[in-house]
Amino acid sequence: MLAPHRLMATARMVPLPVAACVASLLFQQVLKSHPKLFDRLGEYGKARFGFIPSDLPFAFSIRPGERTIRTFRRGDAIAADATIGGPLLLMLALAEGRVDGDAIFFARKLAVSGDMEAVLALRNALDDSEIDMVKAIGKLSGPFNRSMVGVLSSMRRRALESHGVAWN
Repeated sequence: MLAPHRLMATARMVPLPVAACVASLLFQQVLKSHPKLFDRLGEYGKARFGFIPSDLPFAFSIRPGERTIRTFRRGDAIAADATIGGPLLLMLALAEGRVDGDAIFFARKLAVSGDMEAVLALRNALDDSEIDMVKAIGKLSGPFNRSMVGVLSSMRRRALESHGVAWN
Protein backbone atom coordinates (compact mmCIF):
# COMPACT_ATOMS: atom_id res chain seq x y z
CA MET A 1 0.00 0.00 0.00
CA LEU A 2 1.45 3.37 -0.99
CA ALA A 3 -1.08 5.75 0.50
CA PRO A 4 -0.88 6.39 4.23
CA HIS A 5 -2.89 3.72 6.05
CA ARG A 6 -4.78 6.21 8.25
CA LEU A 7 -5.88 8.21 5.23
CA MET A 8 -7.24 5.12 3.50
CA ALA A 9 -8.95 3.94 6.70
CA THR A 10 -10.67 7.32 6.95
CA ALA A 11 -11.78 7.07 3.31
CA ARG A 12 -13.84 3.97 4.18
CA MET A 13 -16.09 6.17 6.31
CA VAL A 14 -16.78 8.66 3.51
CA PRO A 15 -20.27 8.34 2.02
CA LEU A 16 -20.34 7.61 -1.71
CA PRO A 17 -22.05 10.93 -2.64
CA VAL A 18 -19.33 12.88 -0.83
CA ALA A 19 -16.56 10.91 -2.55
CA ALA A 20 -18.29 11.45 -5.90
CA CYS A 21 -18.52 15.20 -5.29
CA VAL A 22 -14.83 15.44 -4.35
CA ALA A 23 -13.78 13.35 -7.38
CA SER A 24 -15.91 15.49 -9.68
CA LEU A 25 -14.53 18.75 -8.27
CA LEU A 26 -10.96 17.52 -8.67
CA PHE A 27 -11.62 16.19 -12.18
CA GLN A 28 -13.20 19.50 -13.24
CA GLN A 29 -10.26 21.42 -11.72
CA VAL A 30 -7.82 19.33 -13.77
CA LEU A 31 -9.88 19.89 -16.94
CA LYS A 32 -10.06 23.61 -16.22
CA SER A 33 -6.26 23.76 -15.97
CA HIS A 34 -5.77 21.41 -18.95
CA PRO A 35 -8.73 21.91 -21.32
CA LYS A 36 -7.04 20.03 -24.18
CA LEU A 37 -6.05 17.08 -22.01
CA PHE A 38 -8.03 14.50 -23.95
CA ASP A 39 -7.60 15.97 -27.45
CA ARG A 40 -4.88 13.42 -28.31
CA LEU A 41 -7.17 10.45 -27.68
CA GLY A 42 -8.55 10.50 -31.23
CA GLU A 43 -10.98 7.62 -31.77
CA TYR A 44 -10.54 6.57 -28.12
CA GLY A 45 -12.16 9.77 -26.86
CA LYS A 46 -15.41 7.84 -26.56
CA ALA A 47 -13.81 4.99 -24.61
CA ARG A 48 -14.75 4.35 -20.99
CA PHE A 49 -11.79 4.06 -18.63
CA GLY A 50 -12.13 2.37 -15.25
CA PHE A 51 -9.73 3.12 -12.42
CA ILE A 52 -9.78 0.81 -9.43
CA PRO A 53 -7.41 1.86 -6.65
CA SER A 54 -6.45 -1.15 -4.56
CA ASP A 55 -6.06 0.98 -1.43
CA LEU A 56 -9.23 3.07 -1.68
CA PRO A 57 -12.82 1.93 -1.16
CA PHE A 58 -13.90 3.70 -4.35
CA ALA A 59 -13.48 3.13 -8.06
CA PHE A 60 -13.89 5.61 -10.90
CA SER A 61 -15.07 5.62 -14.48
CA ILE A 62 -13.97 8.40 -16.80
CA ARG A 63 -15.51 9.19 -20.16
CA PRO A 64 -13.08 11.65 -21.77
CA GLY A 65 -15.37 12.58 -24.65
CA GLU A 66 -18.11 13.59 -22.25
CA ARG A 67 -15.68 15.08 -19.72
CA THR A 68 -17.35 13.08 -16.94
CA ILE A 69 -16.26 11.01 -13.99
CA ARG A 70 -18.44 8.60 -12.02
CA THR A 71 -17.60 7.22 -8.61
CA PHE A 72 -18.49 3.74 -7.39
CA ARG A 73 -17.84 1.62 -4.36
CA ARG A 74 -14.92 -0.68 -5.12
CA GLY A 75 -16.35 -4.06 -6.03
CA ASP A 76 -19.35 -2.63 -7.87
CA ALA A 77 -19.52 -3.45 -11.57
CA ILE A 78 -18.07 -0.70 -13.76
CA ALA A 79 -18.73 -0.63 -17.48
CA ALA A 80 -15.33 0.12 -19.01
CA ASP A 81 -13.48 -0.51 -22.24
CA ALA A 82 -10.19 -0.51 -20.34
CA THR A 83 -9.44 -0.81 -16.64
CA ILE A 84 -6.38 0.15 -14.63
CA GLY A 85 -5.95 -1.07 -11.08
CA GLY A 86 -3.33 -0.61 -8.41
CA PRO A 87 -2.30 1.72 -5.61
CA LEU A 88 -3.92 5.17 -5.83
CA LEU A 89 -0.70 7.16 -5.62
CA LEU A 90 0.90 5.14 -8.42
CA MET A 91 -2.09 5.78 -10.66
CA LEU A 92 -2.00 9.50 -9.85
CA ALA A 93 1.78 9.64 -10.41
CA LEU A 94 1.28 7.92 -13.74
CA ALA A 95 -1.47 10.38 -14.69
CA GLU A 96 0.92 13.20 -13.86
CA GLY A 97 3.60 11.66 -16.06
CA ARG A 98 6.09 11.64 -13.21
CA VAL A 99 6.90 7.95 -13.04
CA ASP A 100 7.97 5.44 -15.66
CA GLY A 101 4.73 3.76 -16.72
CA ASP A 102 6.50 0.87 -18.43
CA ALA A 103 8.55 0.09 -15.33
CA ILE A 104 5.47 0.17 -13.10
CA PHE A 105 3.50 -2.05 -15.49
CA PHE A 106 6.27 -4.61 -15.97
CA ALA A 107 6.97 -4.69 -12.22
CA ARG A 108 3.28 -5.66 -11.88
CA LYS A 109 2.53 -2.71 -9.64
CA LEU A 110 -0.42 -1.83 -11.88
CA ALA A 111 -2.87 -4.15 -13.60
CA VAL A 112 -4.30 -3.20 -16.98
CA SER A 113 -7.12 -5.03 -18.70
CA GLY A 114 -9.37 -4.46 -21.67
CA ASP A 115 -8.54 -2.39 -24.72
CA MET A 116 -4.77 -1.91 -24.54
CA GLU A 117 -4.80 0.48 -27.50
CA ALA A 118 -7.18 2.74 -25.58
CA VAL A 119 -4.85 2.64 -22.55
CA LEU A 120 -1.87 3.55 -24.73
CA ALA A 121 -3.86 6.40 -26.27
CA LEU A 122 -4.71 7.64 -22.78
CA ARG A 123 -1.09 7.41 -21.71
CA ASN A 124 -0.04 9.39 -24.79
CA ALA A 125 -2.71 12.00 -24.03
CA LEU A 126 -1.37 12.35 -20.49
CA ASP A 127 2.28 12.55 -21.57
CA ASP A 128 3.66 16.07 -21.24
CA SER A 129 0.35 17.36 -19.84
CA GLU A 130 2.10 18.57 -16.68
CA ILE A 131 -0.85 17.67 -14.48
CA ASP A 132 -0.13 18.23 -10.80
CA MET A 133 -2.85 16.70 -8.64
CA VAL A 134 -1.38 18.25 -5.50
CA LYS A 135 -1.67 21.73 -6.99
CA ALA A 136 -5.19 20.96 -8.21
CA ILE A 137 -6.21 19.92 -4.69
CA GLY A 138 -4.46 23.00 -3.34
CA LYS A 139 -6.54 25.26 -5.59
CA LEU A 140 -9.68 23.67 -4.19
CA SER A 141 -8.58 24.31 -0.61
CA GLY A 142 -8.82 28.09 -0.89
CA PRO A 143 -6.83 29.94 1.79
CA PHE A 144 -5.15 26.70 2.85
CA ASN A 145 -3.59 26.28 -0.60
CA ARG A 146 0.09 26.66 0.39
CA SER A 147 -0.22 24.48 3.49
CA MET A 148 -2.16 21.80 1.64
CA VAL A 149 0.32 21.70 -1.24
CA GLY A 150 3.25 21.42 1.15
CA VAL A 151 1.73 18.60 3.18
CA LEU A 152 0.48 16.63 0.16
CA SER A 153 3.76 17.04 -1.74
CA SER A 154 5.68 15.67 1.22
CA MET A 155 3.25 12.76 1.67
CA ARG A 156 3.41 11.91 -2.02
CA ARG A 157 7.20 11.96 -2.15
CA ARG A 158 7.66 9.87 1.01
CA ALA A 159 5.01 7.32 0.05
CA LEU A 160 6.52 6.71 -3.38
CA GLU A 161 10.11 6.64 -2.10
CA SER A 162 9.20 4.13 0.61
CA HIS A 163 8.20 1.71 -2.16
CA GLY A 164 11.21 2.34 -4.38
CA VAL A 165 9.38 4.46 -6.94
CA ALA A 166 11.36 7.49 -8.02
CA TRP A 167 9.43 10.71 -8.35
CA ASN A 168 10.66 12.55 -11.46
